[in-house]
Amino acid sequence: MKALISVDLEGISGIVHPTETNPDRYDYERGRALMTAEANAAIAGVFDAEPDAVVWVADAHGTFRNLLPEDLDRRAHLVRGKPRPLGMLAGLDEQTDAVLFIGYHARAGAGPAVLAHTISDSILDVRVDGRSLGEIGLNAALAGHLGVPVVLLSGDDSACTEFSELVPSAVTVAVKQSLGQAAAVALHPEGARELLRRAAADAVTRRGSIPPLKMAGPSDVEVDLYGPYMVDIAVLVPGVTRVGGGRTVAFQAADFGDAYRLIALLVQLASIKPN
Repeated sequence: MKALISVDLEGISGIVHPTETNPDRYDYERGRALMTAEANAAIAGVFDAEPDAVVWVADAHGTFRNLLPEDLDRRAHLVRGKPRPLGMLAGLDEQTDAVLFIGYHARAGAGPAVLAHTISDSILDVRVDGRSLGEIGLNAALAGHLGVPVVLLSGDDSACTEFSELVPSAVTVAVKQSLGQAAAVALHPEGARELLRRAAADAVTRRGSIPPLKMAGPSDVEVDLYGPYMVDIAVLVPGVTRVGGGRTVAFQAADFGDAYRLIALLVQLASIKPN
């Protein structure tokens, strides 16, 4: 049995502010330690349920270099660094039996939700066949494209609700109740880890009854970008067109895998500043 655990930072218990999630801020080291500890709780839960499992852990926040390798459970394989195929789900393949999302956050525009955004501040919204998707939906659909279910998500209550609307039968763990973009009522980190370990074991055990999130292609995709100049750059990509004014681009993808890759490319292009 192979499990992939994708770990973000904004949805970790106790995390509420960018000073705790950005490498150039004073509280980042505490944030990454809390992130590593929750990853370890999920790893332990998988092995509680499946002692012979193969567990991959994808560092899925920002630079993809946040988890502390020396403190991570030595039974897991760590995927870190970027750029890399499949982004936040690096390590995913058709042999993966279950995916777990740890420390995930709600999409841009959701609220109240702690540190809600979609991939980067450059993205205001992503719509696939008219449905707004954040990182939760995009990554769950990418796993579903390969036939793999996402069986568990942890984060704030808004993230859990967002995921449950997509995969109602999956397990969720709300490690904090959101009060706003930078405020929450959080569980004690040790209590959150205890819940996560039990939930990961339960979710892996139930994986056969949790369906993958499938989005059949071709897919019509619209991306709202923060700056109009970002649209000017994005439409240089063949197949990407400007629609609905100065902030939105659209394209059609043969399947969700192609859609995911082109969205990732648009995010990178959106970071380019005009000369």
